[in-house]
Amino acid sequence: MKKLAACVLCASMTASLLAGCQGGSDSNAPASEAASGTEKGAGELSGGGDNVINVWAFTDEVPGMIEKYKELHPDFAYDINTTLIATTDGAYQPALDQALAAGGEKAPDIYCAEAAFVLKYTQGSASQYAMPYEDLGIDVEAALKEADIAQYTVDIGTNGDGKLVGLGYQATGGAFIYRRSIAKDVWGTDDPAEIAAKIGPGWDKFFQGAEELKAKGYGIVSGDGDIWHAVENSSEAGWIVDGKLNIDPKREEFLDLSKKLKDNGYHNDTQDWQDAWFADMKGEGEKGIFGFFGPAWLINYTMAPNCGGEAVGEGTYGDWAVCEPPIGFFWGGTWLMVNKDSKKTEAIRDVIEWITLDCTEDGLQYKWANGTLNGEGGTKDAVASGTVMSSSDGAIEFLGGQNMFEAFVPANQYAKGTNLTQYDETINTYWRDQVREYTSGNKTREQAIADFKQQVADNLDVIVE
Repeated sequence: MKKLAACVLCASMTASLLAGCQGGSDSNAPASEAASGTEKGAGELSGGGDNVINVWAFTDEVPGMIEKYKELHPDFAYDINTTLIATTDGAYQPALDQALAAGGEKAPDIYCAEAAFVLKYTQGSASQYAMPYEDLGIDVEAALKEADIAQYTVDIGTNGDGKLVGLGYQATGGAFIYRRSIAKDVWGTDDPAEIAAKIGPGWDKFFQGAEELKAKGYGIVSGDGDIWHAVENSSEAGWIVDGKLNIDPKREEFLDLSKKLKDNGYHNDTQDWQDAWFADMKGEGEKGIFGFFGPAWLINYTMAPNCGGEAVGEGTYGDWAVCEPPIGFFWGGTWLMVNKDSKKTEAIRDVIEWITLDCTEDGLQYKWANGTLNGEGGTKDAVASGTVMSSSDGAIEFLGGQNMFEAFVPANQYAKGTNLTQYDETINTYWRDQVREYTSGNKTREQAIADFKQQVADNLDVIVE
């Protein structure tokens, strides 16, 4: 989710994030990628001191949440010193690495990592800096069970010693998001259970559904990027196994799935995060597009702003629904970690628990899920706690009044977090570029794979055979 993709995602989410942490909510991770430097001024950090908690993030999402915590807890006697550095051009990670290694009173107390590189900080080369949540005084096992936190987020946030060192706060398990009007035209129903059976489970059913949609003049998805995250996260193993590049059979199959989409005219052949992709959300593409794969954040912060309207009857607003996808997956997310050398553990524990584990009506999760973080009428979002979503009203007008939590609670259980590596951001870019070269007829299947391997060998510290 980098390069243009990240920038567009972040731009589309910034307004909603600011409405969320300063007046609404956000969902994925990158909300204001355009931000850079620090809140205190580039390079001039005022961190340190017994009453200061240093927070490092790549958007203003988490800092905004912490400020909301301060507002709701006036006895919280700490100032928050925020360092915001965009992930654009890879700026965030080197700066964070340097700050963690340097230590001292200006070192991060709380720091954030997104799905694209989180394993570096929980299990990889920078994992030594993260404090286990149990060292904050959190009864981790009991808290995870009570909040019903999806296993994939726990797996990603667990270090090599089996200790939980990071948790997210939003649910990023994916569903299939489809147009009700197209469903009715093709199958005579827009019922989520029936539509799920038309497009899955499995890719064979998905392509059967694609053929039926094609017969009516529709594409099943906008471009091959729409199925990539489902493919990626259904694989058994990640890109690296025992230090060596590994092409899982399910990820290699993306070559064939992508080519099948293109050769049969099942999509509009767009690239995600580009204008043609957004046009398909409005229903203004070459042909009508049935759906998109994504978590709740895609609905709230990408599809809704790009659907061509703000109320039912305008553009495609209100003409959407969600159902179980053909393959379980997740997409995106931000994990919170604590520096093992931080001395403010009691205060930090309270903040971390409120953001990631508190499933009461006073916690961030409940307020965010119900759109009440800043009063009634805010954006409802899928949150990390299944307990919270199960007791919340997830009905939104964009989905025709459907309770989205009915789809996203089980979606989180289908997702898996055991096939990530710290190099995914880079390797995914190489792979998807080569797949496009193949499906466009510029390379053979074999040449695309060979060139992909060469890119990894040339640019990453990974053994390629």
